[in-house]
Amino acid sequence: MGLLLLLTYSLLSCYLQAGGVVTAQPQILFTIRDITLSIEPSNDVTRDTNVTLRCQAMVSSSGEEALSREYTIFKDGKTVYTKTSSSSEDLVYPLPQARVSNSGKYKCKINIEGKQLTSSAQKLIVTGLSRPLLHLNNGVVSEGEELTAKCTAPGETGSIFFYFYEDSTEILERQVSSNQAEAKLRLSKVGIHKIHCDYTVLVTPDSFKSEGSNTITVSVKELSITPVLEIFPQYKIYEGDQLTISCSITNFRYKPENIQLFLSQGTKLLSIGESKVNHSMVALAKDPGEFECGLEMGTLVKAATKTVSVTELFSVPTLTMSPAEVFQKDDMTLTCRSESYASERLSKEDLTYTLDPPESPLTPKGTGVFSGRALLYDFNYTCVARAKGIVKHSKTMTVRPKVSVSIPKILVVGRAVLHQSFKILCQSDIGSLPINYTLLKDYAEVSTISIKLPFQQALFTVTITHPAEISKFMCEAKNRKHKEAPLSKKLNATVIVPLTHPTLTVIPDVAEISEGDHLFLICGVDGTPPVTFNWYRVGNPQSLHSTTSNMNHSNYQVPFLSKEHADKYYCEAVNYANNVVRSDLVIIEVRMALWKKVLIGGFCLLAGAVLVVVLVLCFKSKRGKREAASELSVRSATL
Repeated sequence: MGLLLLLTYSLLSCYLQAGGVVTAQPQILFTIRDITLSIEPSNDVTRDTNVTLRCQAMVSSSGEEALSREYTIFKDGKTVYTKTSSSSEDLVYPLPQARVSNSGKYKCKINIEGKQLTSSAQKLIVTGLSRPLLHLNNGVVSEGEELTAKCTAPGETGSIFFYFYEDSTEILERQVSSNQAEAKLRLSKVGIHKIHCDYTVLVTPDSFKSEGSNTITVSVKELSITPVLEIFPQYKIYEGDQLTISCSITNFRYKPENIQLFLSQGTKLLSIGESKVNHSMVALAKDPGEFECGLEMGTLVKAATKTVSVTELFSVPTLTMSPAEVFQKDDMTLTCRSESYASERLSKEDLTYTLDPPESPLTPKGTGVFSGRALLYDFNYTCVARAKGIVKHSKTMTVRPKVSVSIPKILVVGRAVLHQSFKILCQSDIGSLPINYTLLKDYAEVSTISIKLPFQQALFTVTITHPAEISKFMCEAKNRKHKEAPLSKKLNATVIVPLTHPTLTVIPDVAEISEGDHLFLICGVDGTPPVTFNWYRVGNPQSLHSTTSNMNHSNYQVPFLSKEHADKYYCEAVNYANNVVRSDLVIIEVRMALWKKVLIGGFCLLAGAVLVVVLVLCFKSKRGKREAASELSVRSATL
């Protein structure tokens, strides 16, 4: 037990000596009230001004201990300076001897234990650039020799574009991040040249251009080496002549491996060599007439040019067709001719003409004349003219044989109604456009329509007064001259005759209509069926009955008539002519039924008979009484 107490005491002593007891540190409370950025001496300064950016933060805290503050300076959104400080003093960021590249929008940010605040932006504008200095490594150079130029912008910083000029014309541009640029220049031609430079400082989104540098004069001396171009023959060159072209150099004092010669015609390179180049060719009028002998020696380039005029031996042939318009299987002729030729070198007999392709269906009928029948399909022809090894082709001619128009069809569009205008369509199944359609009536021309586009139709508007007139119309179609035009069949179509003379017939006779009868109202018209009939009762706009019939009449039946059916009736009719006709009114009176009349007569007769019997009985009764009285009076007298 004592040993346990001793061990516990030892451990506790060690813990206390090691600082095991922790004293709680009070937490410092703070708030960042504001942060401002100022530019000194001002926001607009000139070059070489010492500029100071001052970042001032207002921080309130609960304790005396200093807070760790992290400051960040931004220029155009990019971090340019960062500093951590425990001082409450302003952060100062110096810009000694400010340059244009220092221009931009600046902000300041403070960060204390994760709490941040950023100032509003302040724009610094620095104006003024130093004058550039130009240095050249040589003032006298030979043709093709490079010149080293160095342009310096003293004291400038940032992203800089340097520009080099030859006689006020810009010849080179360099972008660097330092204040100087070096370039290799090759001056354009022999003579005196003035070289200068300038630069531009790029400060996004703006740029600032400097004044021009000092001007240096450079003399470019001509090298004695020169290319020489010779062409034989020199004059009166005709197609087919043999040309000999020579490209060489004069004042040859250089090693051949340093020199390269190029002989070209237009964009076509003919030959390459070192000290001399020769080339032979046949002269052609269609080829470019300009030849060039080019010399390259290192960076030096020289050239000699000559233009050769080649006279045509004969002109490019032209191909013509007769007749200008041809139909399938018609006779046709193609003529091939060169309009001009060099008579001093060539005769007409020297010129030959053929058709390409060789399997052409046309056969030669003379010099440059080819005849035959037009094919059923399109075919391409080309004329080929030849003389003294020169071959020339005409433009390709595509012969498109036309198709004769077929017998036209004639039909009515919609319906043909008597006394109303309607349309007649004429059309052929095949035939090349344009097609002229003519409408005939009794073989006399009525009208002509020319169809030039595939979607057009030959529609004729006519009116007829008798149904038989419809069969007098015919169509004629024509798409070629001097040929008989095919005729269509006569027009066969139904003519709609408008309805007339509507009647409403009543069965049984109006005077004989009685209760219980079956009534038939028959509506009839003159005109072309089908006809739609409607029956009406006066005062009721709703149709009593409607039906369509392929006949000129129809009926409406009313079974088991009663007194309620007594009224005025009429009917209406319409056909495809769309003219509605109405009948006259019919008055229907429903009389008493016969059995009712007989019954009433029977009752009347029975009543009469009963009355007679009553009268007879009354009479007999009175008579008996008188006879009885008489007999009694007689008896009394006797007694």
